[in-house]
Amino acid sequence: MRGGVSMSRQSAIPCILMRGGTSKGPYFVTGDLPPDPAARDRVLLAAMGSPDARQIDGLGGADPLTSKVAMVNRSAREGIDVDYLFAQVSVADAVVDTSPSCGNVLAGVGPFAIERGMVPVTGEETLVTIYNTNTDSRIEAVVRTDGRGVVYDGDTAIDGVPGTAAPVRLNFMDIVGSKTGRLLPTGRLTETIEGVEVTLIDVAVPMMIFRAQDLGKTGHESPAELDADRDFFALMEAMRRIAGERMGLGDVAGRVIPKVAMLAAPRGQGHVAARYFVPHKTHGAFAVTGALCVSSCAMLAGSVSDGLARRPEGDDRLILIEHPAGLIDVALKTRGGGANMEIVSGGVIRTARKLMQGEVFVPGHLLDGGGA
Repeated sequence: MRGGVSMSRQSAIPCILMRGGTSKGPYFVTGDLPPDPAARDRVLLAAMGSPDARQIDGLGGADPLTSKVAMVNRSAREGIDVDYLFAQVSVADAVVDTSPSCGNVLAGVGPFAIERGMVPVTGEETLVTIYNTNTDSRIEAVVRTDGRGVVYDGDTAIDGVPGTAAPVRLNFMDIVGSKTGRLLPTGRLTETIEGVEVTLIDVAVPMMIFRAQDLGKTGHESPAELDADRDFFALMEAMRRIAGERMGLGDVAGRVIPKVAMLAAPRGQGHVAARYFVPHKTHGAFAVTGALCVSSCAMLAGSVSDGLARRPEGDDRLILIEHPAGLIDVALKTRGGGANMEIVSGGVIRTARKLMQGEVFVPGHLLDGGGA
């Protein structure tokens, strides 16, 4: 006993630990967690081992990409199979942020829903219609299945993940204005923050996007090189807070949106090169929601992507983004151009794998309504 709280009893919560895309974390049935958000967040912090830089006392992997949680339940919405709530659990701080979504973790939601019996198998492919409560948007997940359930083995490779697995196709609907209600929250294609030209855009996730060269970077640095430049991050954070205010998100200190990306001309087969920030660390690969937003910006004439991005012709395009681990591809459907460009839909191919199924244990008093 320490601090006046008995730690002698542990409570078990069922979960499946899954890799979704280039991220990893526990997936829970929403009803297995406390309904009160504050109590739920205390449970998630305990389950992940936060706050602690090593997350030694929980499931977290001491990295933002492996400190993520999915909460899934059957949906009462017409035409929707399951509701999905994502939580980014801070590694070093006692913060659980449900304001953003995560498209990589989303890749595991369809398989998880099938595993938990929320959606029946329909053949060699099973369509799972997901409502993302973080962003009030719909996503179709096409999952490889057979008579025994989810098929995880396959020959699809995604950069940032070793080996191959079965593909999970994600088709994103209603992605424009995920938090702000508009493609361009300020109505401008570009504007200046702290002397740097930026595009403030909201497709799947609100973002501040700038040219790497404008902050003295090439845009092809490794995550370690960028993370070591704390002055760079300090300036970027100051800009991000101003961007949040301008986008109508209020004071974004301590929150993970808007996210940030910097662009550069591609060096390989990509249409644009980018580095994505989460936001206080460089992503080792690329977020799916971030890829939808960055690809939209790359195709948006008059944005900060002018002179950097190669723009394929037509309204139905496959956009390749170069990132630290390779490439991520986005199938983007648009109408029109410039400030009037409409984003119809975006699709990506990800993979997922079930890593462990069982129970995670947390201090019992957290489920009994007690505090931390």
